[in-house]
Amino acid sequence: MGWFSVTNITFGIATAIFYFQTGSVMALQFGAMNAIISAIYAIVIAGVLGTVIAYLSAKSGMNVNLMSRQGFGYIGASLTSLIYASNFIMYCAFEGMILVAAVHAFFPSIPLWTLIIVFGLIVIPLNWFGIKQLDKLQKWSLPIFGIFLVITIIVAYNTPSKFAGSFWTYLPEGAQIGGTALLLCIGMQHGIMGLTALIASDYARFLKPKDIKIGSIMIGFIPQIFCFGVMGLLGIWFGVRLGESNPGVYIVTLLGLGGVVFTMLTQLRINVTNIYSASLSLSNFFENVFHFKPDRRFWVVVSGLLSIGLMLGGILDYLGSAMTFQGVLLMAWAAILVTDALVVKKTLKLVPMEYEARQDRLYKWNPVGVVPLVVSSVIGTIAALGYMGTFLQNTATFFAAILASILTIIIAIITKGKYYSKSDAPVPIRKQQKTKSPKASTKEATAE
Repeated sequence: MGWFSVTNITFGIATAIFYFQTGSVMALQFGAMNAIISAIYAIVIAGVLGTVIAYLSAKSGMNVNLMSRQGFGYIGASLTSLIYASNFIMYCAFEGMILVAAVHAFFPSIPLWTLIIVFGLIVIPLNWFGIKQLDKLQKWSLPIFGIFLVITIIVAYNTPSKFAGSFWTYLPEGAQIGGTALLLCIGMQHGIMGLTALIASDYARFLKPKDIKIGSIMIGFIPQIFCFGVMGLLGIWFGVRLGESNPGVYIVTLLGLGGVVFTMLTQLRINVTNIYSASLSLSNFFENVFHFKPDRRFWVVVSGLLSIGLMLGGILDYLGSAMTFQGVLLMAWAAILVTDALVVKKTLKLVPMEYEARQDRLYKWNPVGVVPLVVSSVIGTIAALGYMGTFLQNTATFFAAILASILTIIIAIITKGKYYSKSDAPVPIRKQQKTKSPKASTKEATAE
């Protein structure tokens, strides 16, 4: 596919109202300027990680699950697939609850459980025909989203502000610019940054070879600008101006029924991509660990039903804890992938640059990826819970990512790349598709 089509699909993530919510929450709790600084930080870090991962994915034709097989071992990489899938299912539930809140605010007579089931099931048929269906859905819905967004901004601008001053000067009582408040905002950004960087690989792998360079930037960096810069900053402005942190409430307050339609459009755009990525990851995990190989659509249904279960179980009550824990895992994983490619392979040249994904040529476990992920995730989680001081509690995700990178380099040097491949000549995945191997598992690379 051309870079424009793939970028268009990726923008389904960037237009999620969830970014409104995080921006509004940060501004009202910690001050607008702290939220703005954290947004700039998120753009830079997630943009760089996303661009590198998108480039590696486009060159190899693999998503992050397949790219992880060599550095983690094919069983070790399956664990990352399960982490990845659980993350997407969790965010599908978060996004779904924003939609449910918006509809319930306008139609309070409809029970919440009914709305959860209905909107949880809708994403399943929207995912049935894979990447081509996603391209059409995102392409035709993006202009409508743009129109609604402009109308929302105009209406909000003409609505009397709850705050008398300029929105970027807003500070809640007891807060100050910088210090702990800024660290807390950065900590909230970490919860989603790892996901937006890693998810680029699910779509960058479809790029035409001639579009790899420009496509990697457009898929890996530009959506981050829109996620944290445009949507995040608008969330800050909406939150301060309207004195409300839940976009499912204030958009409906501003636009009425139009707000319900707008929220429905944005949340369905993001949730079809959440379910698509979750289905690929679940397929990879169960195929490698249990040799269970149903069609991808089976995992679309499973992912949809699991997200419904989380919504019915009140997932929003655990938003902060869930984002912190997932942020530690995902940023550590992203750091390992990038360090492996740029340092272990390219700089130290301990192993060939090409990725190998065939099970019969891989070890079950590679300590270069598995040990840093486990160690950095455990220590990072301990830090996030406050057992290692206030500073590390608020920077636990970044701390885990740095630790993971350092451990990756150290273990790669110690093992001398021994556990990367049983073959001395790895074959790029695009060439592997021409051959047949009874243990090969490249279904993800050619999924719809």
